[in-house]
Amino acid sequence: MRFFDFTFILYFLPITLLIYLCLSFSKKLQNTWLFIASLMFYTTGKLMNVVVFGVSLAINYFLGLLIDGGKQKDKNTKKILIVGIICNALVLFVVKYLYLFLEKNDIMQYAKGREFDCFNAVSISFFVLRGISYLVDIYRDDATVLSNPIDCGLYMFFFPQVLAGPIMKYKDTEQFIRERKINVSNITEGIWRFAIGFIKKVVIANGYASIVDNTYKLTQTGSGLYSVSGMMAWIGAVFFVFQIYFDFSAYSDMAIGLSKIFGFECHENFDYPLAAKSINEFWRKCHMTMVQWFKDYVFLPLCGSKPKNADVIIRNIVIVCLLIGVWHNVSLTLIVWAMLNAFLIIVEKVIDFEKWKLSSIIKRLYVCIVILLSSVILRADSLFTAKEYFENMFLANKNPFMSNIPLMVLREYYMLVIPSIIFAIPTIPYIKNKISSSENVFAISLYKIISFSAVCAGMVLAICILVRGNVDTFVILKLGL
Repeated sequence: MRFFDFTFILYFLPITLLIYLCLSFSKKLQNTWLFIASLMFYTTGKLMNVVVFGVSLAINYFLGLLIDGGKQKDKNTKKILIVGIICNALVLFVVKYLYLFLEKNDIMQYAKGREFDCFNAVSISFFVLRGISYLVDIYRDDATVLSNPIDCGLYMFFFPQVLAGPIMKYKDTEQFIRERKINVSNITEGIWRFAIGFIKKVVIANGYASIVDNTYKLTQTGSGLYSVSGMMAWIGAVFFVFQIYFDFSAYSDMAIGLSKIFGFECHENFDYPLAAKSINEFWRKCHMTMVQWFKDYVFLPLCGSKPKNADVIIRNIVIVCLLIGVWHNVSLTLIVWAMLNAFLIIVEKVIDFEKWKLSSIIKRLYVCIVILLSSVILRADSLFTAKEYFENMFLANKNPFMSNIPLMVLREYYMLVIPSIIFAIPTIPYIKNKISSSENVFAISLYKIISFSAVCAGMVLAICILVRGNVDTFVILKLGL
Protein backbone atom coordinates (compact mmCIF):
# COMPACT_ATOMS: atom_id res chain seq x y z
CA MET A 1 0.00 0.00 0.00
CA ARG A 2 1.28 3.45 -0.89
CA PHE A 3 0.28 6.86 0.43
CA PHE A 4 -1.02 7.94 -2.99
CA ASP A 5 -3.13 4.83 -3.63
CA PHE A 6 -6.89 5.32 -3.68
CA THR A 7 -7.15 2.35 -1.32
CA PHE A 8 -5.11 4.23 1.25
CA ILE A 9 -6.74 7.64 0.76
CA LEU A 10 -10.38 6.54 0.49
CA TYR A 11 -10.45 3.55 2.84
CA PHE A 12 -7.42 2.84 5.01
CA LEU A 13 -6.69 6.37 6.29
CA PRO A 14 -10.32 7.49 6.99
CA ILE A 15 -11.22 4.21 8.72
CA THR A 16 -8.00 4.18 10.75
CA LEU A 17 -8.49 7.80 11.83
CA LEU A 18 -12.19 7.35 12.64
CA ILE A 19 -11.59 4.35 14.88
CA TYR A 20 -8.59 6.12 16.44
CA LEU A 21 -10.74 9.14 17.33
CA CYS A 22 -13.48 6.90 18.73
CA LEU A 23 -10.89 5.39 21.09
CA SER A 24 -9.76 8.77 22.40
CA PHE A 25 -10.93 7.81 25.90
CA SER A 26 -8.04 5.32 26.19
CA LYS A 27 -4.43 5.92 25.10
CA LYS A 28 -3.72 2.20 25.51
CA LEU A 29 -6.49 1.27 23.07
CA GLN A 30 -5.37 3.97 20.64
CA ASN A 31 -1.82 2.60 20.68
CA THR A 32 -3.13 -0.91 20.15
CA TRP A 33 -5.25 0.19 17.21
CA LEU A 34 -2.38 2.11 15.58
CA PHE A 35 -0.14 -0.94 16.01
CA ILE A 36 -2.75 -3.17 14.36
CA ALA A 37 -3.25 -0.62 11.56
CA SER A 38 0.52 -0.50 10.99
CA LEU A 39 0.63 -4.29 10.71
CA MET A 40 -2.22 -4.22 8.21
CA PHE A 41 -0.50 -1.47 6.22
CA TYR A 42 2.69 -3.48 5.74
CA THR A 43 1.78 -7.14 6.10
CA THR A 44 -1.61 -7.75 4.49
CA GLY A 45 -1.34 -10.96 2.47
CA LYS A 46 2.41 -11.23 3.09
CA LEU A 47 3.30 -13.94 5.62
CA MET A 48 7.03 -13.22 5.38
CA ASN A 49 6.45 -9.61 6.43
CA VAL A 50 4.64 -10.82 9.57
CA VAL A 51 7.58 -13.08 10.41
CA VAL A 52 10.07 -10.24 9.96
CA PHE A 53 7.97 -7.93 12.14
CA GLY A 54 7.62 -10.55 14.85
CA VAL A 55 11.33 -11.40 14.98
CA SER A 56 12.43 -7.76 15.02
CA LEU A 57 9.88 -6.79 17.69
CA ALA A 58 10.81 -9.75 19.92
CA ILE A 59 14.53 -8.96 19.69
CA ASN A 60 14.19 -5.30 20.63
CA TYR A 61 11.42 -5.68 23.21
CA PHE A 62 13.09 -8.40 25.29
CA LEU A 63 16.61 -7.02 24.97
CA GLY A 64 15.26 -3.59 25.93
CA LEU A 65 13.86 -5.09 29.14
CA LEU A 66 17.19 -6.82 29.86
CA ILE A 67 19.16 -3.62 29.31
CA ASP A 68 16.80 -1.64 31.55
CA GLY A 69 16.89 -4.27 34.26
CA GLY A 70 20.65 -4.66 34.13
CA LYS A 71 21.67 -1.03 34.40
CA GLN A 72 22.19 -1.29 38.18
CA LYS A 73 22.56 -5.05 38.67
CA ASP A 74 24.42 -6.54 35.74
CA LYS A 75 27.87 -5.47 34.55
CA ASN A 76 27.23 -7.20 31.22
CA THR A 77 24.55 -4.72 30.13
CA LYS A 78 26.85 -3.35 27.44
CA LYS A 79 27.26 -6.85 26.06
CA ILE A 80 23.49 -7.16 25.82
CA LEU A 81 23.39 -3.89 23.91
CA ILE A 82 26.07 -5.14 21.49
CA VAL A 83 24.09 -8.36 20.99
CA GLY A 84 21.00 -6.28 20.24
CA ILE A 85 22.83 -4.17 17.66
CA ILE A 86 24.26 -7.30 16.01
CA CYS A 87 20.82 -8.96 15.95
CA ASN A 88 19.29 -5.91 14.27
CA ALA A 89 22.12 -5.85 11.74
CA LEU A 90 21.57 -9.57 11.06
CA VAL A 91 17.87 -8.97 10.40
CA LEU A 92 18.87 -6.29 7.89
CA PHE A 93 21.44 -8.57 6.26
CA VAL A 94 19.20 -11.63 6.04
CA VAL A 95 16.10 -9.83 4.78
CA LYS A 96 17.50 -7.12 2.54
CA TYR A 97 20.63 -8.74 1.18
CA LEU A 98 20.81 -12.52 1.60
CA TYR A 99 17.13 -13.22 0.92
CA LEU A 100 17.01 -10.97 -2.14
CA PHE A 101 20.30 -12.42 -3.39
CA LEU A 102 18.86 -15.92 -3.21
CA GLU A 103 15.65 -14.75 -4.86
CA LYS A 104 17.39 -13.01 -7.75
CA ASN A 105 19.50 -16.08 -8.38
CA ASP A 106 16.44 -18.37 -8.47
CA ILE A 107 17.69 -20.32 -5.45
CA MET A 108 14.39 -19.72 -3.69
CA GLN A 109 11.79 -20.08 -6.44
CA TYR A 110 8.86 -19.92 -4.06
CA ALA A 111 9.85 -16.42 -2.94
CA LYS A 112 9.41 -14.76 -6.31
CA GLY A 113 6.41 -12.46 -6.14
CA ARG A 114 4.53 -14.58 -3.62
CA GLU A 115 5.68 -14.13 -0.06
CA PHE A 116 8.01 -11.17 -0.32
CA ASP A 117 7.16 -7.51 -0.52
CA CYS A 118 9.21 -4.53 -1.66
CA PHE A 119 8.61 -3.15 1.85
CA ASN A 120 11.07 -5.63 3.30
CA ALA A 121 13.80 -4.57 0.91
CA VAL A 122 13.51 -0.89 1.84
CA SER A 123 11.61 -0.41 5.10
CA ILE A 124 13.74 -2.96 6.93
CA SER A 125 16.57 -0.43 6.75
CA PHE A 126 14.48 2.17 8.53
CA PHE A 127 12.98 0.12 11.33
CA VAL A 128 16.35 -1.52 12.05
CA LEU A 129 17.67 1.98 12.81
CA ARG A 130 14.65 2.58 15.03
CA GLY A 131 15.32 -0.68 16.86
CA ILE A 132 18.96 0.21 17.49
CA SER A 133 17.93 3.68 18.67
CA TYR A 134 15.47 2.08 21.11
CA LEU A 135 18.16 -0.09 22.71
CA VAL A 136 20.88 2.58 22.77
CA ASP A 137 18.63 5.28 24.24
CA ILE A 138 17.55 2.92 27.04
CA TYR A 139 21.19 2.01 27.69
CA ARG A 140 22.19 5.69 27.83
CA ASP A 141 19.26 6.56 30.14
CA ASP A 142 18.02 9.00 27.52
CA ALA A 143 14.60 7.32 27.66
CA THR A 144 12.75 4.68 29.62
CA VAL A 145 11.87 1.19 28.46
CA LEU A 146 8.40 0.38 27.12
CA SER A 147 6.99 -2.42 29.25
CA ASN A 148 4.08 -3.00 26.88
CA PRO A 149 5.14 -4.85 23.69
CA ILE A 150 2.32 -3.12 21.79
CA ASP A 151 3.84 0.28 22.59
CA CYS A 152 7.27 -0.97 21.54
CA GLY A 153 5.81 -2.30 18.28
CA LEU A 154 4.05 1.01 17.66
CA TYR A 155 7.34 2.89 17.96
CA MET A 156 9.14 0.52 15.64
CA PHE A 157 6.47 0.09 12.96
CA PHE A 158 4.30 3.24 13.03
CA PHE A 159 3.07 3.17 9.43
CA PRO A 160 3.60 6.82 8.35
CA GLN A 161 7.33 6.76 9.15
CA VAL A 162 8.81 3.33 8.52
CA LEU A 163 8.79 3.12 4.72
CA ALA A 164 11.25 5.96 4.14
CA GLY A 165 11.53 8.05 7.29
CA PRO A 166 11.85 10.53 8.85
CA ILE A 167 13.99 8.39 11.15
CA MET A 168 12.73 9.29 14.60
CA LYS A 169 14.99 8.39 17.51
CA TYR A 170 13.30 6.69 20.43
CA LYS A 171 14.17 9.46 22.90
CA ASP A 172 12.33 11.94 20.65
CA THR A 173 9.28 9.68 20.22
CA GLU A 174 8.77 8.22 23.70
CA GLN A 175 6.67 11.14 24.94
CA PHE A 176 4.21 10.71 22.04
CA ILE A 177 3.92 6.97 22.65
CA ARG A 178 2.96 7.60 26.27
CA GLU A 179 0.94 10.80 25.92
CA ARG A 180 -0.10 12.98 23.01
CA LYS A 181 -2.80 15.47 22.12
CA ILE A 182 -4.97 15.36 19.05
CA ASN A 183 -7.21 18.24 18.08
CA VAL A 184 -8.73 19.92 15.06
CA SER A 185 -5.68 22.14 14.60
CA ASN A 186 -3.32 19.16 14.44
CA ILE A 187 -5.56 17.30 12.00
CA THR A 188 -5.91 20.38 9.78
CA GLU A 189 -2.17 21.06 9.73
CA GLY A 190 -1.49 17.38 9.09
CA ILE A 191 -3.89 17.22 6.16
CA TRP A 192 -2.35 20.38 4.68
CA ARG A 193 1.18 18.96 4.95
CA PHE A 194 0.04 15.62 3.51
CA ALA A 195 -1.60 17.41 0.58
CA ILE A 196 1.60 19.31 -0.22
CA GLY A 197 3.58 16.06 -0.25
CA PHE A 198 0.89 14.37 -2.31
CA ILE A 199 1.12 17.07 -4.99
CA LYS A 200 4.93 17.02 -5.01
CA LYS A 201 4.93 13.26 -5.52
CA VAL A 202 2.12 12.77 -8.04
CA VAL A 203 2.47 15.97 -10.08
CA ILE A 204 6.16 16.93 -9.93
CA ALA A 205 8.25 13.84 -9.14
CA ASN A 206 6.09 11.53 -11.21
CA GLY A 207 6.22 13.96 -14.12
CA TYR A 208 9.95 13.35 -14.53
CA ALA A 209 9.87 9.56 -14.19
CA SER A 210 9.31 8.53 -17.81
CA ILE A 211 11.93 10.92 -19.24
CA VAL A 212 14.55 9.81 -16.72
CA ASP A 213 13.84 6.10 -17.24
CA ASN A 214 13.87 6.37 -21.02
CA THR A 215 17.05 8.44 -21.07
CA TYR A 216 18.94 5.80 -19.11
CA LYS A 217 17.41 2.96 -21.14
CA LEU A 218 18.49 4.61 -24.39
CA THR A 219 22.08 4.79 -23.22
CA GLN A 220 23.13 1.86 -25.40
CA THR A 221 26.39 0.04 -24.78
CA GLY A 222 28.71 -1.97 -26.99
CA SER A 223 27.09 -1.15 -30.33
CA GLY A 224 28.78 2.11 -31.17
CA LEU A 225 25.37 3.72 -31.76
CA TYR A 226 24.10 6.06 -29.08
CA SER A 227 20.57 7.43 -29.15
CA VAL A 228 21.15 9.96 -26.36
CA SER A 229 22.54 13.32 -27.42
CA GLY A 230 24.72 15.34 -25.10
CA MET A 231 21.94 17.80 -24.30
CA MET A 232 19.47 14.98 -23.62
CA ALA A 233 21.92 13.30 -21.24
CA TRP A 234 22.26 16.54 -19.27
CA ILE A 235 18.49 17.01 -19.24
CA GLY A 236 18.02 13.44 -18.00
CA ALA A 237 20.52 14.02 -15.18
CA VAL A 238 18.85 17.29 -14.13
CA PHE A 239 15.42 15.69 -14.26
CA PHE A 240 16.60 12.82 -12.05
CA VAL A 241 17.86 15.25 -9.42
CA PHE A 242 14.45 16.92 -9.40
CA GLN A 243 12.70 13.54 -9.42
CA ILE A 244 14.52 12.05 -6.44
CA TYR A 245 14.41 15.29 -4.43
CA PHE A 246 10.69 15.88 -4.87
CA ASP A 247 9.92 12.17 -4.52
CA PHE A 248 11.80 11.79 -1.25
CA SER A 249 10.78 15.15 0.21
CA ALA A 250 7.19 14.40 -0.81
CA TYR A 251 7.26 11.18 1.19
CA SER A 252 8.66 13.07 4.18
CA ASP A 253 5.92 15.70 3.88
CA MET A 254 3.23 13.02 3.75
CA ALA A 255 4.79 11.11 6.66
CA ILE A 256 5.06 14.27 8.78
CA GLY A 257 1.47 15.22 7.92
CA LEU A 258 0.07 11.77 8.72
CA SER A 259 2.00 11.63 11.98
CA LYS A 260 0.62 15.02 13.00
CA ILE A 261 -2.93 13.87 12.25
CA PHE A 262 -2.47 11.11 14.84
CA GLY A 263 -0.79 13.42 17.36
CA PHE A 264 2.87 12.56 16.69
CA GLU A 265 5.47 15.25 15.97
CA CYS A 266 8.26 14.49 13.49
CA HIS A 267 11.54 16.24 12.81
CA GLU A 268 11.93 17.91 9.43
CA ASN A 269 13.84 15.79 6.93
CA PHE A 270 14.70 18.35 4.23
CA ASP A 271 15.63 22.01 4.37
CA TYR A 272 16.11 23.00 0.71
CA PRO A 273 19.40 21.10 0.22
CA LEU A 274 19.64 22.08 -3.45
CA ALA A 275 20.24 25.66 -2.30
CA ALA A 276 23.26 24.64 -0.21
CA LYS A 277 26.64 26.37 -0.64
CA SER A 278 28.81 23.33 0.18
CA ILE A 279 28.52 19.56 0.19
CA ASN A 280 28.75 19.62 3.99
CA GLU A 281 25.82 22.01 4.12
CA PHE A 282 23.97 19.88 1.57
CA TRP A 283 24.12 16.88 3.91
CA ARG A 284 23.09 19.01 6.86
CA LYS A 285 19.95 19.87 4.92
CA CYS A 286 19.26 16.60 3.05
CA HIS A 287 17.71 13.55 4.76
CA MET A 288 18.55 15.28 8.02
CA THR A 289 17.14 12.61 10.34
CA MET A 290 19.32 9.91 8.76
CA VAL A 291 22.44 12.08 8.96
CA GLN A 292 21.67 12.96 12.59
CA TRP A 293 21.07 9.29 13.44
CA PHE A 294 24.45 8.21 12.09
CA LYS A 295 26.09 11.17 13.81
CA ASP A 296 24.57 10.35 17.23
CA TYR A 297 24.90 6.56 17.13
CA VAL A 298 28.01 5.99 14.98
CA PHE A 299 30.21 9.07 14.48
CA LEU A 300 30.22 10.52 18.00
CA PRO A 301 30.63 7.16 19.79
CA LEU A 302 33.63 6.46 17.55
CA CYS A 303 35.45 9.70 18.27
CA GLY A 304 33.74 11.41 21.19
CA SER A 305 31.60 14.54 21.29
CA LYS A 306 34.60 16.86 20.71
CA PRO A 307 37.04 15.05 18.40
CA LYS A 308 40.36 16.86 17.95
CA ASN A 309 42.49 14.38 16.00
CA ALA A 310 42.07 15.04 12.27
CA ASP A 311 43.00 11.47 11.34
CA VAL A 312 40.27 10.11 13.60
CA ILE A 313 37.69 12.50 12.16
CA ILE A 314 38.59 11.59 8.57
CA ARG A 315 38.52 7.87 9.37
CA ASN A 316 35.12 8.14 11.00
CA ILE A 317 33.66 10.22 8.17
CA VAL A 318 34.70 7.46 5.76
CA ILE A 319 33.20 4.79 8.04
CA VAL A 320 29.91 6.67 8.40
CA CYS A 321 29.58 7.34 4.65
CA LEU A 322 30.42 3.72 3.88
CA LEU A 323 27.81 2.51 6.37
CA ILE A 324 25.23 4.87 4.88
CA GLY A 325 25.96 3.48 1.43
CA VAL A 326 25.75 -0.14 2.57
CA TRP A 327 22.67 0.64 4.67
CA HIS A 328 20.91 1.87 1.54
CA ASN A 329 21.94 -1.05 -0.63
CA VAL A 330 24.92 -3.32 -1.21
CA SER A 331 25.88 -2.31 -4.72
CA LEU A 332 29.09 -0.98 -6.19
CA THR A 333 27.39 2.17 -7.48
CA LEU A 334 26.05 3.01 -4.01
CA ILE A 335 29.43 2.45 -2.40
CA VAL A 336 31.21 4.60 -4.99
CA TRP A 337 28.56 7.31 -4.56
CA ALA A 338 28.99 7.21 -0.78
CA MET A 339 32.79 7.31 -0.98
CA LEU A 340 32.64 10.24 -3.43
CA ASN A 341 30.56 12.17 -0.91
CA ALA A 342 32.96 11.22 1.88
CA PHE A 343 35.90 12.48 -0.18
CA LEU A 344 34.22 15.82 -0.90
CA ILE A 345 33.14 16.28 2.73
CA ILE A 346 36.68 15.62 3.94
CA VAL A 347 38.28 17.91 1.34
CA GLU A 348 35.90 20.75 2.23
CA LYS A 349 36.70 20.35 5.92
CA VAL A 350 40.46 20.20 5.31
CA ILE A 351 40.51 23.37 3.17
CA ASP A 352 37.78 25.02 5.32
CA PHE A 353 35.74 25.62 2.18
CA GLU A 354 32.69 27.06 3.95
CA LYS A 355 34.77 30.05 5.11
CA TRP A 356 36.04 30.86 1.64
CA LYS A 357 34.96 34.32 0.52
CA LEU A 358 33.39 33.27 -2.74
CA SER A 359 30.18 34.44 -4.31
CA SER A 360 27.12 32.52 -3.11
CA ILE A 361 26.24 31.93 -6.75
CA ILE A 362 29.60 30.25 -7.41
CA LYS A 363 29.28 28.06 -4.31
CA ARG A 364 25.74 27.01 -5.18
CA LEU A 365 26.76 26.33 -8.76
CA TYR A 366 29.57 24.09 -7.49
CA VAL A 367 27.15 22.13 -5.30
CA CYS A 368 24.62 21.76 -8.11
CA ILE A 369 27.27 20.41 -10.51
CA VAL A 370 28.59 17.95 -7.94
CA ILE A 371 25.11 16.72 -7.04
CA LEU A 372 24.19 16.47 -10.71
CA LEU A 373 27.25 14.38 -11.63
CA SER A 374 27.10 12.17 -8.53
CA SER A 375 23.40 11.50 -9.16
CA VAL A 376 24.37 9.76 -12.42
CA ILE A 377 26.27 7.19 -10.37
CA LEU A 378 23.35 6.87 -7.96
CA ARG A 379 20.84 6.25 -10.75
CA ALA A 380 22.93 3.97 -12.97
CA ASP A 381 22.47 0.19 -12.84
CA SER A 382 26.24 -0.31 -12.85
CA LEU A 383 29.48 1.64 -12.99
CA PHE A 384 29.75 0.71 -16.67
CA THR A 385 26.35 2.30 -17.34
CA ALA A 386 27.44 5.38 -15.38
CA LYS A 387 30.60 5.59 -17.51
CA GLU A 388 28.59 5.38 -20.71
CA TYR A 389 26.19 8.03 -19.43
CA PHE A 390 29.07 10.37 -18.56
CA GLU A 391 30.52 9.82 -22.03
CA ASN A 392 27.16 10.80 -23.52
CA MET A 393 27.10 13.94 -21.40
CA PHE A 394 30.59 15.00 -22.48
CA LEU A 395 30.24 13.86 -26.14
CA ALA A 396 32.84 11.09 -25.79
CA ASN A 397 30.65 8.53 -27.62
CA LYS A 398 30.65 10.42 -30.91
CA ASN A 399 27.08 11.36 -30.16
CA PRO A 400 25.71 14.77 -31.21
CA PHE A 401 25.33 17.56 -28.72
CA MET A 402 21.86 18.52 -29.93
CA SER A 403 18.93 16.72 -31.53
CA ASN A 404 15.19 17.27 -31.89
CA ILE A 405 14.37 15.21 -28.81
CA PRO A 406 15.78 17.53 -26.09
CA LEU A 407 14.13 20.54 -27.75
CA MET A 408 10.81 18.70 -27.74
CA VAL A 409 11.27 17.67 -24.11
CA LEU A 410 12.05 21.23 -23.05
CA ARG A 411 8.99 22.55 -24.88
CA GLU A 412 6.75 20.01 -23.17
CA TYR A 413 8.29 20.10 -19.68
CA TYR A 414 9.18 23.75 -19.08
CA MET A 415 5.90 24.18 -17.16
CA LEU A 416 7.13 21.48 -14.79
CA VAL A 417 10.73 22.67 -14.59
CA ILE A 418 9.84 26.24 -13.60
CA PRO A 419 7.82 25.31 -10.45
CA SER A 420 10.45 22.67 -9.65
CA ILE A 421 13.14 25.34 -9.49
CA ILE A 422 10.88 27.62 -7.45
CA PHE A 423 10.00 24.91 -4.91
CA ALA A 424 13.54 23.47 -4.74
CA ILE A 425 14.87 26.72 -3.26
CA PRO A 426 13.36 28.59 -0.28
CA THR A 427 11.27 30.94 -2.42
CA ILE A 428 7.95 30.33 -0.67
CA PRO A 429 9.34 30.68 2.90
CA TYR A 430 11.04 33.93 1.85
CA ILE A 431 7.79 35.35 0.48
CA LYS A 432 5.85 34.13 3.51
CA ASN A 433 8.29 35.72 5.97
CA LYS A 434 8.26 39.01 4.06
CA ILE A 435 4.47 39.14 4.06
CA SER A 436 4.20 38.12 7.74
CA SER A 437 6.76 40.70 8.84
CA SER A 438 4.96 43.44 6.92
CA GLU A 439 1.85 42.94 9.10
CA ASN A 440 -0.24 44.00 6.11
CA VAL A 441 -3.63 42.37 6.67
CA PHE A 442 -4.58 42.51 2.99
CA ALA A 443 -1.25 40.95 1.86
CA ILE A 444 -1.50 38.19 4.49
CA SER A 445 -5.09 37.40 3.51
CA LEU A 446 -4.21 37.39 -0.19
CA TYR A 447 -1.28 35.06 0.47
CA LYS A 448 -3.52 32.61 2.33
CA ILE A 449 -6.13 32.69 -0.42
CA ILE A 450 -3.55 32.09 -3.15
CA SER A 451 -1.88 29.30 -1.14
CA PHE A 452 -5.20 27.55 -0.48
CA SER A 453 -6.27 27.90 -4.10
CA ALA A 454 -2.92 26.58 -5.36
CA VAL A 455 -3.06 23.52 -3.10
CA CYS A 456 -6.67 22.80 -4.10
CA ALA A 457 -5.77 23.10 -7.80
CA GLY A 458 -2.73 20.88 -7.25
CA MET A 459 -4.87 18.24 -5.53
CA VAL A 460 -7.37 18.24 -8.39
CA LEU A 461 -4.55 17.82 -10.90
CA ALA A 462 -2.95 15.06 -8.80
CA ILE A 463 -6.24 13.16 -8.52
CA CYS A 464 -6.74 13.42 -12.28
CA ILE A 465 -3.27 11.93 -12.79
CA LEU A 466 -4.08 9.16 -10.32
CA VAL A 467 -7.32 8.34 -12.12
CA ARG A 468 -5.31 7.83 -15.29
CA GLY A 469 -3.29 5.27 -13.33
CA ASN A 470 0.20 6.22 -14.47
CA VAL A 471 1.88 7.07 -11.16
CA ASP A 472 5.20 5.35 -10.45
CA THR A 473 6.06 4.02 -7.03
CA PHE A 474 8.50 5.97 -4.86
CA VAL A 475 11.87 6.14 -6.58
CA ILE A 476 13.61 4.93 -3.41
CA LEU A 477 11.67 1.68 -3.78
CA LYS A 478 12.58 1.35 -7.45
CA LEU A 479 16.26 1.90 -6.77
CA GLY A 480 16.29 -0.26 -3.65
CA LEU A 481 17.44 2.64 -1.48
